[in-house]
Parts: sequence; structure tokens; C-alpha cells
Amino acid sequence: MEDPTWRPRLQVLQVALLFMKKRILYVITKSNFGGAQKYVYDLATGIAPDDFDVAVAMGGEGILADKLRKARVRTITIPSLARDINPVKDLTSFFALLRVFRAERPDVIHINSAKVGGLGALAGRLSCLSLKLKTCHLSPVIIFTAHGWAFNEDRSVLSKTIIKLLSWVTVVLSHKTIAVSQAVKDDTTHWPFIKNKVFTIPIGVSDIPFLSRADARARISAITNIPLPENMFLVGTIAEFHQNKGLQYAIQALATIIPKNPEIYYIILGNGEEENSLRALIAEHKLENHVSLLIMQKDAAQFLPAFDCFLLSSIKEGLPYVILEAGLAKLPVIATSVGGIPEVIEDGKSGILVHPRNPKELAHALMHLFGSPEKRGEFAVVLHEKVSRDFSLDSLRAKTYPLYKK
Repeated sequence: MEDPTWRPRLQVLQVALLFMKKRILYVITKSNFGGAQKYVYDLATGIAPDDFDVAVAMGGEGILADKLRKARVRTITIPSLARDINPVKDLTSFFALLRVFRAERPDVIHINSAKVGGLGALAGRLSCLSLKLKTCHLSPVIIFTAHGWAFNEDRSVLSKTIIKLLSWVTVVLSHKTIAVSQAVKDDTTHWPFIKNKVFTIPIGVSDIPFLSRADARARISAITNIPLPENMFLVGTIAEFHQNKGLQYAIQALATIIPKNPEIYYIILGNGEEENSLRALIAEHKLENHVSLLIMQKDAAQFLPAFDCFLLSSIKEGLPYVILEAGLAKLPVIATSVGGIPEVIEDGKSGILVHPRNPKELAHALMHLFGSPEKRGEFAVVLHEKVSRDFSLDSLRAKTYPLYKK
């Protein structure tokens, strides 16, 4: 005969085990699927469920939320969270974070991106206070990952100064700060009161289900309505349509070389706020039959084998995933020497580095690779070996998860 008390006892045991686990709460501003979101997804889905209870709080209901739910990771939506500065929404987001932290009572709060970094670090510090301002028995460990600093963007001197001050406050309020590249860490070298709080853990990538070259080209051709014959030299970029990516300089570079080299084509995969201005620039240079914006919000990396060369013209980066993904796809890479990119690309050995905002240098590098299949192959092999060796997802997880247990 079945014991009628076994179910209640099991439920009590399950609740007890839940509270014995460390509770990890990731927080990120947007729920699209850019680099920071991939980082959160890779960490949140790799944790052993027997050791941790994991949840992710984010603004919106985008691709990140969908992918996390499919992976059976609990999500929390904070509608007011957004990248742009809005005092009313920011204050609303702060109190929303405070409510989430008090309800979840996480052991570790791992915050990502600049906006939620400052709000989350402050809310995390205050979350252990009750309404009567009595200290809780335990306060959460706050970890902030710096994917890049907003004060490196094209802004006014006043704006950069304010953002740098707020970034410093975020690091001060956090117990530990992870920099995704040495360049990101170096930007904090002279900041006061943060000694031994910032350290570097590079991002990592795992195997990607790439399409074959033929399939990738066929699908791109079908979407863009542009024939892509095998003898075409196809340059590719995966990037958000944002000023930080410097896509206008890439288009300007292509505009100088395509008239004399009509077998060169350029495909940009991504989406974002600069779409209309980029389309206008393409039309201005009469490049509609050679340059295409391919709107794609997820799984763009699978198309990398279609390209003969990968181009990244960013003016600001931390450490971009797309460079690592291009390396896994065994592509030669041309990129700007900003942020952590030189930590992956060694100029002249595993790719070509150029100065940012310089269409002339981009054009020269493109023509160099266009005319040298041997050099393209050499760069691709060296980069693939480096990415596979130094930027694995297993390494990222192995270096990050122990921080949650300390």
C-alpha cells in the first residue's frame, strides 16, 4: 500500500535542496542576441543544475529569452530596462531590480552591460536591507563583467567624463569585475580604490553548426536576390547596425575598389538602428548590386563559410565574438586595432589590422587579400589554431564558475 505521506515529504525535500543550492542571478540590459547576450547564455546554460539554481533577468522578450527558455533556464523580464539613458525608466528599473533581488535572494548577482551594471550593483548592495534598514544575514556577491567601456565611444568630453565616473562607481560597488580582454582591464589601470578587483577572463566559443560554402551562398543569394557564383570574392561582416561598428567606413572602402573589381561583393549580416542610414550610403555610392544588408537577428554565424574574407571595421570593441567565430570558420580576417581585437589578431600573421575610421587602409587590406589566395589560407590556419587553443567556451566556464563558489 502506498504511503500517503511520501509526496509531502518529497516536496519538503525538494524545497530544502533548492535552498541548499547557490542561487545565481544573471542580469543584462537587452534581450537581443549580441555578444554580451551570448556570454550570458553560454554561462547560464553551462552550470550544473545540481549545484546551482540559475535565473536570468533582462529587459524585453527577445531572442535571448527564447533561447534560455528552450534550454530550461528560468527568465525574469524587466520591461523598463533599455540601453538609452532615460531618467524615469532608469529609476523604474532600479526599483524593479531591487524587488527582483529581494524576491530571489541570490547568493551571486552577475551583472552584464554598462546600463544595468551601475543600476544592478547599487541595487545589489541595497537588496540586503529590509524596509527597516536592518542588515540581512547574508548579502549577495556582486560580479560585474565589463564587455567594453561606453566612454570609448564617440561622445562629447563631458559625456565621456560622466560615463567614466559611473563606470568607476560600478566597479567600486561590485565585489569582482571581469574584463573580457586585457585592453578592457587596462582602461581601469589608474582608477582609485579598485586594486585587485579587476581581472581578465577572455570570452570563449564552442563548435558552430556551419553551413557548407555552397549552401551558405545559395541561401544568401536567395535572400538578397544577388547571384553569387563560385568565382566571386565575397567579403562578409556580422555586426549590429550601430555607429560603434564603423560600417560606414567599410562601405566607403568597398566603394573605392568595386568599380575596378566588379567580382568583389560585400554582405553585412545583422540588424539595428543605423539600417536606414547605411542603405542610404549604399545607394549614394550606387552599390546596390554589390553591397547588401541582410537582416538577421540570430544564427548568423552559420553563414560564415560563404565568405572569402571577414571584415570588422569597429571603432569600439571589448572582445568581439564574431572574430572568434570567423576563426573557427577558417576565414582570413581584416579588423581594426581597437579594444581586445589585437589580442586575437596578430597583424601579418593571423590577419590584418588597420586603424579605425580609415576607409583607405580597409580598401588596401581588402585588395591585398583579394590578390593573394595563399596569404588568405595562411592567415585562416593560424587564426583557427589560436582561437581553438586560447578562446574555448570550456576555458571561459572553467575560469568563471569558481568565482561563484568563493
